[in-house]
Amino acid sequence: MKPITLFYFVFSFSVFSFAQQDIVKDTTRRTASIEHKNLGNQIEFKANAPELNQIAGAPKAFYTNFWEFGDGTFSKEKEPKKTYKRNGDYTVRLWATNNYDIGKPPVTRPKKIKVNNATDDYKDEASMDNALNLQRNREPMPNEDIVIVLSYKNTKSYTTNGKFFLFYNEAKYKADNFNLIETRPYHNEKEIEDAIVYASKFDSDVYYASADDNLLSLKVKPQDTTVRKNLPQTLDDAKFAYRNSSQLRFDNMEPNEERHVFYSLKTTKEMLKDTSAIISVRGVYVPDNSYDNHHVKDMEMEIVTSHDPNKMSSNASFLNYRLVRFKKPKFKIRFQNNGEGPATTIRLETDIPDMFDKSSIEVLDMYPKVKICPKYDVAYSCLDTAYTAKQAIFTFKNIYLPGSEQKNVKAYDSTKGFVKYRLKFSDDFHKKKTKSRTAIIFDKNEPIITNYSTTRFLPGISIGVKAGYNSFADLKNSESYFLGATISPYKSHRWYWQVELLSSIHKYDTNTEIREEFIDDGAVGIPYTQRTTTSRSYSNIDWEIPVLVRYNVNNYIGLGTGIIGTVSVNEKQKQSVLIEQFEGQGADLFLFDSRTTNEEVTESFTNFRKGFLVEATAGFARIGPSLGARYVFNLEDDYNYLQLYAIWKF
Repeated sequence: MKPITLFYFVFSFSVFSFAQQDIVKDTTRRTASIEHKNLGNQIEFKANAPELNQIAGAPKAFYTNFWEFGDGTFSKEKEPKKTYKRNGDYTVRLWATNNYDIGKPPVTRPKKIKVNNATDDYKDEASMDNALNLQRNREPMPNEDIVIVLSYKNTKSYTTNGKFFLFYNEAKYKADNFNLIETRPYHNEKEIEDAIVYASKFDSDVYYASADDNLLSLKVKPQDTTVRKNLPQTLDDAKFAYRNSSQLRFDNMEPNEERHVFYSLKTTKEMLKDTSAIISVRGVYVPDNSYDNHHVKDMEMEIVTSHDPNKMSSNASFLNYRLVRFKKPKFKIRFQNNGEGPATTIRLETDIPDMFDKSSIEVLDMYPKVKICPKYDVAYSCLDTAYTAKQAIFTFKNIYLPGSEQKNVKAYDSTKGFVKYRLKFSDDFHKKKTKSRTAIIFDKNEPIITNYSTTRFLPGISIGVKAGYNSFADLKNSESYFLGATISPYKSHRWYWQVELLSSIHKYDTNTEIREEFIDDGAVGIPYTQRTTTSRSYSNIDWEIPVLVRYNVNNYIGLGTGIIGTVSVNEKQKQSVLIEQFEGQGADLFLFDSRTTNEEVTESFTNFRKGFLVEATAGFARIGPSLGARYVFNLEDDYNYLQLYAIWKF
C-alpha cells in the first residue's frame, strides 16, 4: 500500500470515529446526594446537587429542596435541622427541583440514617391552620415523579378514629395524568378495603357552610376546608370528577395532633401537553367515624416542562364552544422574588385577548394577602387593578415580599406570590386560539416575561340540514330536487372542512334519436324506407358525497370549494322505439306499416360520476340559516349543474 493511500485511510477513519463520538448524547440522569451531620440533639441535612445549567435570559438558576425525614415530617428548607423524638433507623428522602435550569430535576437515592441523639420530649411546632391541607414538592412535569402531602389535624377535644381520601386523575381528561407509585403513612394508617359505611349523624358542635342538608354540588364548585355534612354527596361528586382514589383510615389521634401522609405519583407520558393547563387533586377528611362531618380540599397544579416560578396558567386550555357563553375562565399568575432584598411593589402586566371582557375581571385570590386598593392613594398594603387597551395591570402596593437570596430567608415559599382571577367572555367572540402572557416587574427592575397561556376550543360537531334544487342546463326536461345533511366543526372562525350526504330525485329525457334506412331485401316484396325513432327518459335516485374546504369571510358570507362523487343508487330507464315503413324512397312517402315497442330497465348503483365544485353562501355563516349557490363541474359530459339551496346548521 502506498504511503499516501495509507495516510488517507487512517485520516478518514479517525475523522469518522471522531464524528461518531461527537454525536453521541449523554443520556445519564443527573443525581443529587444527601449529606448529614450531627449537631447535638439535631441533625443538619444538606443536598449535594449537580451544577445548574442556566436558561439563557432567565433569572439566576437555583435549587429548591423538599425533604421527607422518614418519621412523618418534612421540610422545604434548603439546609434543614431536624430533631427526632426516638432513636432508630430512618429513611430520608430528598427531591431537589432545578429552577431556571435546562433539563430534568436530578434524582436522589433515599438514604438510611441511624439516630442516637433523639429527644423524647421534643414537640413539633404546630403548622396547620385548617384541619386538612394538601401540598406538593413541585409542579408536575410529564414523565416525572411528584410527591403530594396530605396533612390532617384533630381539631376535636378528644381522641378520634377517622378516614381520608385522595382523589386524582380528573375524568374530564381522556388520559390519566398520574400513576400512584407508593403511599407512605407513618402513623399506622391502613387502606380501606370494605365499602364505606355512613354514620348519618352530624356533630352539631361545629360550623357548617350551609344550614341545609342539601349542599352545593362539588361538580359545580370545588369546596374549601369548611366543614361539610353530606358525606355520601361529597364522595359521589368526587367519584364523578375523578377516576382514581386512595382511601386510608386512622386510629387513636390525639387532640391537636397533626399527621402527614406522602403519596409518590408518576406523571404519565400522556399528561396534557399544554404547559399552561391547570389540573387538580382533591382531599376529603372525615375526622371522626361516628359522624359524617368532613372537610374537602382541592389543590390545583400547573403542568410544566421546566421549573419556572414565574408562570401564567389557566383552566381554559380546552373549551367547548357551545357551552362557554356563561362560563368564566380562571387564570393564575405566579411569581417569585429572586433578589437579594425584599420587593415593596410588584406590577403584573398581563395580556387580555379580545375575546374576553376586561371589565369583568374578578380577583379570586392572591398572595401576599392584601385588600383591594380604593380609588384614592392609601398607605396600607393593597392590590390595584388598572387597564389598557390590551392589558390588565395588577399592582401590589406597599408590601414586603422577601427575596430568595435575602439573608435569613429559609423558606422559599415565603418569596413567592400569585394572583388568581376570572373573567367573562365578550359579547361577540370568535372560535379561535388565543394566547397571553405577563410581564412581572419587581420594584424598578427589568420585567420578567412569563410563558404563554393558551386558550383553545375543541372542534365540536355541527350538523346541518340542507335542501334545494339542481339545474342541469344540458339535459332535456331536467327536474332535480334534493335533501341532505352536513357535518362540520362547530362554528369555526375562518377555515374548516365540511362533508355532506345528499339524496336527490332526478328526472330527465335524452335527445330523441331518428335513424332512416332504405331496405331492398325482397322480404316485403317491394323496396321501402324504414324510419326508427328512439326516445329515452330517466328517473333516478342519486346519492352525492361532497367534501369541501370552506372559508368564512365574515359573519354572513362563506366560500367553499371541494370534490364530489355521485352515484345513481336506483336508475329507472324507459325506452320507446317507433318503427315506420314507407314505400319507395324520397319525399311524400306512403306509410304502409308502423309499430311501437316500450321497454323499462332498472339498475342499482350505476353511473358513477366525479367532479369538483365551487360555492358561496349568504346568511349566518357559522351557525343558523343561510342560502347558497354551488356550481358542480363534472368530468362527464352533460352533467355540469347549478345547485341552489337553503341550509340550517345546528
